[in-house]
Amino acid sequence: QVHLVESGGGLVQPGGSLRLSCAASTFTFNYYAIGWFRQAPGKEREGVSCISSSDDSTYYADSVKGRFTISRDNSKNTIYLQMNSLKPEDTAVYYCATPASTFCRGEYAYWGQGTQVTVSS
Repeated sequence: QVHLVESGGGLVQPGGSLRLSCAASTFTFNYYAIGWFRQAPGKEREGVSCISSSDDSTYYADSVKGRFTISRDNSKNTIYLQMNSLKPEDTAVYYCATPASTFCRGEYAYWGQGTQVTVSS
């Protein structure tokens, strides 16, 4: 069983930065791809970014390219999402999830509880 816990959300002004963390509770964490998703009120959940475990390949939604950076620290069983130049449209609940496999595709079977990010002046 994989248990994921997000942290680092909060209120930030437009143009500001936040770093989200996703801590995993499995010793096989370093073999899993991890993705970040978000869901804004009244909108469908969307994929934001993902990092594979095979070669640390990274993927980003067009809306966050150049502003967000995903990284992993296997020694801490933690994935990070550095978010810079935040915009009001980035406001959402952010979730980390894993398909419990190496690549960033397939069904994401394990999800964290989410962390709220609010970008507002």
